[in-house]
Amino acid sequence: MARSTKEEALETRNRILDAAEEVFFTRGLAQSSLADVAVAADVTRGAIYWHFKNKSDLFEAMCERVRLPMETMMTTPGEKFVRDPLGHLRHTWIYLLGDVVDNPRSRRVLDIIFLKCELVDHNDPIWVRQRECHREGLEMMEGILREAVAIGQLPADLDTHLAVLCLHASLVGLLTDWLFSPDSFELKRVVEPLVDACLHSLRNAPSLRLKKPE
Repeated sequence: MARSTKEEALETRNRILDAAEEVFFTRGLAQSSLADVAVAADVTRGAIYWHFKNKSDLFEAMCERVRLPMETMMTTPGEKFVRDPLGHLRHTWIYLLGDVVDNPRSRRVLDIIFLKCELVDHNDPIWVRQRECHREGLEMMEGILREAVAIGQLPADLDTHLAVLCLHASLVGLLTDWLFSPDSFELKRVVEPLVDACLHSLRNAPSLRLKKPE
């Protein structure tokens, strides 16, 4: 009996998360309420509050079901890339952008985050979580670039802070453009050459070098 109850609770929680994903995707985060999610999930609002403290808590749980860009950056590289930081970075971005095409859940959640997350209150827990994850991800990416510099994969005078901003802006911009207008280009077809072009710029662009003291 206890096991059945536990399984039913898990099934209800997942149904609520599925409904939240659909409601937030269709209406946008700011325009959606827990009452909307309850209707879509065919549960009471009390059932939602049993599993989630508020809309922010529900949103966070929904996001945790996919690998977010900056969280993906923070993963430890597999054995294949332990001594190949640039290879790890390349593989991660290609996998991440390809997964958005192949995985409908990843696509919907990232669409919500990038296009339908109308946040204006900087103290909103959702905003705080997104900002913190963004900051940590950039720091991790810069750490990877520093490792690449240390072993000679990138120039010794690379401005890693400037380089990570350039890389992140280019690849997140690519993702956002595709989410906004997926029919305008085939993401999986262009992802490898564009990631490689970004990495090529890190190796060769004079504008990404540290300025020599005068």
